[in-house]
Amino acid sequence: MPQHDIGLIGLAVMGQNLVLNMANHGFSVGVYNRTTHTTDEFVGGLKNEPEDKVHAGTADRIQGYHTLEEFVGSLKSPRRVMIMVKAGKPVDAVIDQLKPLLSPGDIIIDGGNSDFVDTNRRTVDLKAAGFRFIGTGVSGGEEGALKGPSIMPGGDPEAWPFVKDILQSISAKVGPKADIPCCDWVGDAGAGHYVKMVHNGIEYGDMQLICEAYFILKNALGLTNDELYKVFKEWNEGELESYLIEITRDIFTVKDKDSNEYLVDKILDTAQQKGTGKWMSQHALDLGVPTTLITEAVYARCLSAQKDARVRASKVLSGPKDAKFTGDKKQFIEDVRQALYASKLCSYAQGYVQLDAAAAEFKWKLNNGNIALLWRGGCIIRSRFLGDIKAAFDKNPKLENLLLDDFFKQAVDKAQPSWRRVVATAVELGLPIPVFSAALSYYDGYRQARLPANLLQAQRDYFGAHTYERIDKPRGETFHTDWIRERKLT
Repeated sequence: MPQHDIGLIGLAVMGQNLVLNMANHGFSVGVYNRTTHTTDEFVGGLKNEPEDKVHAGTADRIQGYHTLEEFVGSLKSPRRVMIMVKAGKPVDAVIDQLKPLLSPGDIIIDGGNSDFVDTNRRTVDLKAAGFRFIGTGVSGGEEGALKGPSIMPGGDPEAWPFVKDILQSISAKVGPKADIPCCDWVGDAGAGHYVKMVHNGIEYGDMQLICEAYFILKNALGLTNDELYKVFKEWNEGELESYLIEITRDIFTVKDKDSNEYLVDKILDTAQQKGTGKWMSQHALDLGVPTTLITEAVYARCLSAQKDARVRASKVLSGPKDAKFTGDKKQFIEDVRQALYASKLCSYAQGYVQLDAAAAEFKWKLNNGNIALLWRGGCIIRSRFLGDIKAAFDKNPKLENLLLDDFFKQAVDKAQPSWRRVVATAVELGLPIPVFSAALSYYDGYRQARLPANLLQAQRDYFGAHTYERIDKPRGETFHTDWIRERKLT
């Protein structure tokens, strides 16, 4: 007889922790994994887990199955099946296996890091087949999956009422009473996975900005790890308060067990990536929006991966000779903090501009303020000033760029002198800060009423007859000049 409120397929760590989270909140969960011994080990080990991970009665609410037929048959109608497998073809393979076993109106939820294009396709295909599909971003890592992640669902809106209670119950909570769930319906088709992609892109930018701040403080000022800990501790008590600043602070305290030296200094400087930041940059190009900061963060990881080439180049190429920082050390630390804050604001501004462009492209009705609320708890980019973003969009839902909001405009105005000193100092010392620089260049470009693209259009018209518009004629009216005939050589 059907007994489970929901079923989950894919028992890697994220899947296991989501199952525990659901069961800890009183939901009955059926589980299935392609390799049956994984299912048996997970279910069999539940009673040995500590109480802070497995609450009283949780083990009794979880049951494993060795076949998909048994698994599907154990679920209450309409069946709710959450898939937590590797994005791409594995998701399609699981869906294909499920379809013959499900009934019309049953709901499939993809909780992995899927490409929003795949979610768009699956939503349409499954609706035509009589099923309801949800593609949801889940952010917060292993700990978030267990204790409360940020959840960003999109897809078929008819499915939302049937999963809302479960997803909002297991999500992170924020607010004065910690009762506002970091989970709400985002939009149709791939909107949920798109918002998660933008979240991850902003995460790329935040992490690289923090790394550049660390690199400047370490190499320009010579700060020790103990000093860096104190700096980041102080930063986390102010407007930069965030999960990423917090964990960075803690990283500077950990020592290698073998050498008793700081572990961060033992780690090879080659960054890896799963691809969501790259997806955001690629789609920014498709949309024609300048998501420059996040794109530079992706490229920074690519450059870091060229470790052997960089080592060889370091023996041949040189930078500024005998360049040393000679200014006020305390003031410069404050300058770096201000530069980090201003650059971070630009990162979120670019992210929301891309969300607006995608919403226009796909006819999604996104609520930018609510999206900020989804990110305030549980996820990797959670931070204090997301509340300020929510307030900005509550004040003006049609705000075209966060930098135009009074709060953010004043914050950037205050930070500008420090921001420019940091970028200039890094250039003088030969220290690479691609994302700090990209953020400042974006700001300076965005605030210009006139850019040098007039010359660029003249060049395009000269060699390719691509035409141009004129400042003294209506927009949309185009012109062409025979530049060779008109040129005058001296």
